[in-house]
Amino acid sequence: MRILLTTLNAKYIHTNLAIRLLHGLNHQRHPGLEWKEFTIRQKRDELAIYCAEFDLVAFSCYIWNITQTLELCSLIKNQNPSCAILLGGPEVSYEWQDVIANTSVDFIITGEGEIPFAEFLDSYPNVNHVPGLVYKTNGDVFCNREAGNFDLNGFADVMPYGFEEPENLEHKVLYLETSRGCPYKCEFCLASLDNKVRYLPDRALKSTLLHLMQYGKTIKFLDRTFNMKRDFTLDIFQFILENHRPENVFQFEITADILHPDIIRFINEKVPKNLFRFEIGIQTVNQNANLEVSRKQNFEKTKAIIRQIENKVELHLDLIVGMALDYWEDIKYSFESVFSLHAPELQLGFLKFLKGTPVRHKAHEHDFVYDPNPPYQIIESKYLSREQLHNLELLEHALEIYWNKPRAIHTLKYVTTKYSAFDFLMGLGLRFDVHYGRIAFSVKDIFDNLFCHAASSYPDDVVLQELISIDYCAFEKVRPSTEFIREIPRVLKYSLLDEHKLNHNRFRYVAFPLSFDFSRYNKESAIVPSSEIIVWQFDGTEPSAHFIFPTGRFCI
Repeated sequence: MRILLTTLNAKYIHTNLAIRLLHGLNHQRHPGLEWKEFTIRQKRDELAIYCAEFDLVAFSCYIWNITQTLELCSLIKNQNPSCAILLGGPEVSYEWQDVIANTSVDFIITGEGEIPFAEFLDSYPNVNHVPGLVYKTNGDVFCNREAGNFDLNGFADVMPYGFEEPENLEHKVLYLETSRGCPYKCEFCLASLDNKVRYLPDRALKSTLLHLMQYGKTIKFLDRTFNMKRDFTLDIFQFILENHRPENVFQFEITADILHPDIIRFINEKVPKNLFRFEIGIQTVNQNANLEVSRKQNFEKTKAIIRQIENKVELHLDLIVGMALDYWEDIKYSFESVFSLHAPELQLGFLKFLKGTPVRHKAHEHDFVYDPNPPYQIIESKYLSREQLHNLELLEHALEIYWNKPRAIHTLKYVTTKYSAFDFLMGLGLRFDVHYGRIAFSVKDIFDNLFCHAASSYPDDVVLQELISIDYCAFEKVRPSTEFIREIPRVLKYSLLDEHKLNHNRFRYVAFPLSFDFSRYNKESAIVPSSEIIVWQFDGTEPSAHFIFPTGRFCI
C-alpha cells in the first residue's frame, strides 16, 4: 500500500513540520509511507497526476491552503476514484461538517494527529475505531472521540528533517517546536484551547536543532511563548551560542512583559547582534479590548523591555485590527504607540475568526460580520464600519511598502516626531489606492506617491521633502529619476565632483542641498539646522553611497 503525506505550503521556502514528524514516527512500520511538499502556486492538474498514483493521500490543512487542497482532492478523485483522501490539521479539526460532506474527502483526523494517524495506518481499511476520526459509512457521518494529547517523549528518536538531502535545507525556513500548548487564553487564537504546556525530550530537540544549524540558515521556533521558563530559555540560547554558524538566524515568539531579567542580561552580554529575531504580539494597547478576549498585557513594561533589547535583537511587532471594544481612535492610539518604537517590522493584521476559537463562537455578541471563507477575516462590527476597515487595509498596505520593505525609514521616523504616523500612512495608502492600485506598481510609483503626498499635505516642510529624497536615493542602486528632487545646478554639481575627485565618468550622481545636519540626524534623530550638500553615488549594482559636503563657497 502506497501512502503519501503531503501539504500545500504558501511558498517554496516554507517547510511543514507536521508531515515530517508523522513520517518519522511511522515510516519503519509502514515502508509504503512517503512524504512530499507542494506549494499553493503549483499547477493543480500536475499535482493530481502525481498524487493519484497512491492508494491513500493525507493532507495537512491550514487556513492558507484549505481551498486549494479541496480543489486538488477533487482532481485526484477524477484521476483515481479508488484513492482514499485523509485530511488533518487545525483547519479541519473544528466545524468539519462541510468538509466531510465534500465527496472527495473520505476521512478527517481532528486534534493532534500522532495517535490517530498511527492507528489509522495500522488498521486501514477497518478504521471505525480510530480515535479522533471522522468518516462516512453508507452516507452517514460518524465522529469518534478525540485521542487526547500525544506523549511527546515518543519523539525521543525522531529526527524530522533527517529524511531529506541536507542541501535542500539551506534556503528554506525551518520550523521547530520545543513545546506544545500555551499558558494564555487569548480567545482569537487556537493555541488558547490547550493550556497544558508540554515539552519535547531535550536530547531529541537538541539533536534536531544541531542538524538545522549545520545545514540550514533560518530556524523558526513554533512555541507560542518561548520564554515561559527562564532556565529552559537560557539553556537553549546557550546551546545555540555554542553550536551556531555565522549565517544562522533564529526566530522566537516571546511575551515581552514576562521576559526575565536574567534572559535580558544574557542577550545583552553574550548574544551577537541580530542572531535572534523576536516576534512580539502586542495586538492592542487598549486594555478593555485585551480583557474582552481574556488577554493580559502590560504595554508599558513591554515597551521598556523592548528598549532594553532592541540594539541586540531584531524585532517583529504585531497589532490586530478589529477586536471587540477597539474603536477607530483606539486603533490609532495603539498604532502610534507601537510604531514609535521603530521596530524593523510592524505587522498590522486583521482579526480572523478561526474555526474552534471562542471569538468565533461569540461573534454575535459584538455584531461581528466576517468572511465565511478562509481566512475568515473581519468585514465589520459595531466598533468599525466596512469603510473604516477598508481604509485600515490601505494603511496596512502603505505600512508594508514604505516601512517593512523598507523604503522610507528616515522619512517615517521624522514623521513620528512631528506629525501623526497613522494619519500620514493613511493618507499615503488612500492616495496610492487611487493612483496606482495594489497589484502592479514600480519603485518610482512608490516614491512619486510619497513625494506628492508630502507636497500636498505638508507643503511647507522642507525637511520632509529632503528626507524623502534621501530615502529615494538610499534605496536605489541605479541613478533614480530626479523629477521631485531639488538638485543643485548641473554646472555646480560637476564642479563639486571634480573638486572632491569623484569619478563622474564611471559613476552616476545626484546632488541636492540639505537644510539640516544629516549625520547628526542619523545618530540622534534630531533635526539640527545646517547648510550642506549631499551627493549620492550609483554604480548600478551595489547599494548607493553618499558624501556630505559643507555648502561653503557654493551658492545654492
